[in-house]
Amino acid sequence: MKKPLTYDVVVLGGGAAGLMCAGIAGGRGRSVAVIEQARRPAEKICISGGGRCNFTNLHTTPANFLSRNPHFCKSALSGYTQHDFIALVEKHRIAWHEKTRGQLFCDDSSQQIVDMLLDECAAAGVTLHLGTKISSVVKGEGGFSVVTDRGEIRGRSLVVATGGPSIPKMGSSGFGYKLAEQFGLKIVPPRAALVPLTFDEALLARSRDLAGVSVEAVVSCNGTQFDEAMLFTHRGLSGPAILQISSYWREGDDIQIDMAPGTDVLAALKEMRRDHPRQELATALARLLPGRLAQMIAAGGGASRMADMSDRQLQAVATQVNAWRVTPRGTEGYRTAEVTLGGVDTAELSSKTFEARSVPGLFFVGEVIDVTGHLGGFNFQWAWSSGFAAGQNV
Repeated sequence: MKKPLTYDVVVLGGGAAGLMCAGIAGGRGRSVAVIEQARRPAEKICISGGGRCNFTNLHTTPANFLSRNPHFCKSALSGYTQHDFIALVEKHRIAWHEKTRGQLFCDDSSQQIVDMLLDECAAAGVTLHLGTKISSVVKGEGGFSVVTDRGEIRGRSLVVATGGPSIPKMGSSGFGYKLAEQFGLKIVPPRAALVPLTFDEALLARSRDLAGVSVEAVVSCNGTQFDEAMLFTHRGLSGPAILQISSYWREGDDIQIDMAPGTDVLAALKEMRRDHPRQELATALARLLPGRLAQMIAAGGGASRMADMSDRQLQAVATQVNAWRVTPRGTEGYRTAEVTLGGVDTAELSSKTFEARSVPGLFFVGEVIDVTGHLGGFNFQWAWSSGFAAGQNV
């Protein structure tokens, strides 16, 4: 039998939140081990932002996060802000730029953020156990025992930073939820978020030729709206506006889409009917929309020439553009979801320390908790802020 390895803190998960927490805890003089099942740490960081990592957002506020308790995130976000993380990035001489809407990216590569976190961990004496699979976790009098395929690893404190089941090809799973339930903690049912929406067969048949067409749009659902780009796909809809609204959509809900924001399409069509009565409806719409989209809407317009169209017909066409209502069949699921909604119920945790109220020494950080950010760097900021808070208290 190999002698158990013993540390002050054991962190399960070598992603953004886990590495952040480990580096902070190690910097406070704690002996820290990180257990990661993948052979390389932080693989989600590597693929994020098109390989350049949208590592935070200048405009981060609690309003950018969804949770059953919208107040839970406030303490951590104020305790370690986007400006604190930018300062760390600059300390490591990583060049960055703002792309749009406060989204910050590396000029070079997302690997720089991974290297920065690993350098911080190395400087703090953190031990990484990579390619290590966990078979069981048990709490005893002196702390926690983690049994792995490489032997037993013990820690006085245990931090669960295993993320959610989004993008399973990266090795993610629902392990953190099972662990929380093992210790009696409640779970807010998880589901895919920041994910493309899919159409039913009838709508797909109508829109299949639109795959690849993109428009600026205002997309609304359940009292929330986003004004960003929208993309038609072979399965339905994607693009930033759709990914954002997917976090608010529920099965059976419809979404409303304005595909010509800022334009009164009815007024524009009436003016074109007056000035160019012989013009085809598809030609008129193509002044306002991409050609293929104009063709699809015109095909259901009821007439081809503008002069032959009544005000009621023009109104119906305008509604298709300014207030298109569609009921998605579903989402593409965890396979393409950027994050997971739901997770460990925040009522079970301290918002200041991230320790489980009923299990001393057990902490949860990052995506595994029921706190989910909007698209645009907010989920990474949650990883940094929650990881920092727990790292200060383990």
